[in-house]
Amino acid sequence: MASKTKSGGGNFVYEFVENWEKIPDGYSWPETAGVATDSNDNVYVFNRGDHPMMVFDSDGNFLKSWGEGVFSRAHGVSVGPDDTLYCTDDGDHTVRQCTLDGKVLMTIGDAGNPAVPFSGSPFNRCTHTATDPDNGDIFVTDGYGNGRIHKYSPDGKLLTSWGGPGVGEGEFNIVHNIATDKNGYLYVCDRENHRVQVFDRNGNFEAVWANIHRPCAIYIDDDSQMVYVAELGWGTPISQSVPNIGPRVSVLDTSGKVVERIGHMGYGLGAGQFVAPHGLCLDSNLSIYVAEVARTNISHYKTPPDVVRSFQKLVKI
Repeated sequence: MASKTKSGGGNFVYEFVENWEKIPDGYSWPETAGVATDSNDNVYVFNRGDHPMMVFDSDGNFLKSWGEGVFSRAHGVSVGPDDTLYCTDDGDHTVRQCTLDGKVLMTIGDAGNPAVPFSGSPFNRCTHTATDPDNGDIFVTDGYGNGRIHKYSPDGKLLTSWGGPGVGEGEFNIVHNIATDKNGYLYVCDRENHRVQVFDRNGNFEAVWANIHRPCAIYIDDDSQMVYVAELGWGTPISQSVPNIGPRVSVLDTSGKVVERIGHMGYGLGAGQFVAPHGLCLDSNLSIYVAEVARTNISHYKTPPDVVRSFQKLVKI
């Protein structure tokens, strides 16, 4: 039976549901990198196994898989117009727009041919996407090898780019994840600078939030306009025992004020703990789904166990 542990406070009390996913025999994932939900609350888990996209209903029942032979290294997934999915592959430096059944509608980037590192040209290990709610423009974070954001038209034409490596306004140290609010403002996880930067849709700097630690993923609930941030934490043997720096999920308003922290029990594989939150999304019931690159994180410091939990559902109560 799945175990349940509560975390959070006020209007943001959540119950962790472990072992939510019912993976059929012959299927597995070493770890998960991204997650998205469609308009029917089906859950799309972008993972680094032989079946890169596994699809479940909201109760964790397996529905289908796709992406076999297409994706080389899952990194990020987001929902675009008409319930399409933008799947970012940092292994072959592309973004693919797919239907909910996995048909590739458009590919942005030259598969297997990265741009020169930090040249400013797309892409070198791109990480995530978001779309403009008004016109469908696509924003791509070009994270590990560029420190740049690229803006594309809905048909995949490059419109503009901004950013570069650094610590100043509009500069990035691993630009890792991005989300748009209903007014078209962009919220960008500047991970190794330990901050979220906010821009307008034209790339003009608006604000910076420096009250979070290694922000890895970001999701905005359209109705409440609450901002959910997955904080990776460090995960080193020393920092695992340091309180108040994650790994965790934090809830902020659009001014950057922290409303609640979820996941207060420190680093680990126990109930109510995280190892390495890397992707997150919400469904229509405000349940939170968290994808974790737990095996990669653990392998930096010691040999991971044979089976590492890398996905959790948190139900709002």
